[in-house]
Amino acid sequence: MRLRVEFTTEPFDLDEAPAHALAAREVIEAAALDAVDVGPFGNTAEGGADTVLTAVDALLRRSLEAGATRISLQLNVVGEGDQ
Repeated sequence: MRLRVEFTTEPFDLDEAPAHALAAREVIEAAALDAVDVGPFGNTAEGGADTVLTAVDALLRRSLEAGATRISLQLNVVGEGDQ
């Protein structure tokens, strides 16, 4: 099974990426995920279910430890025609 995760961390800072956003980015970029897209207002990554779920667990934990007060997350099963 393939999954796509979309997430944002808050609070936002338009001048400089906050520590929680950097922590989330590090987790996603270090995981063996496909189609990683990291941006200022949202992030997307895709991969096998186990890899995505492991990355999401680490992302939540590290972002909260780094000061995130809210993490919005959407997780979708990706079918053959959804890519």
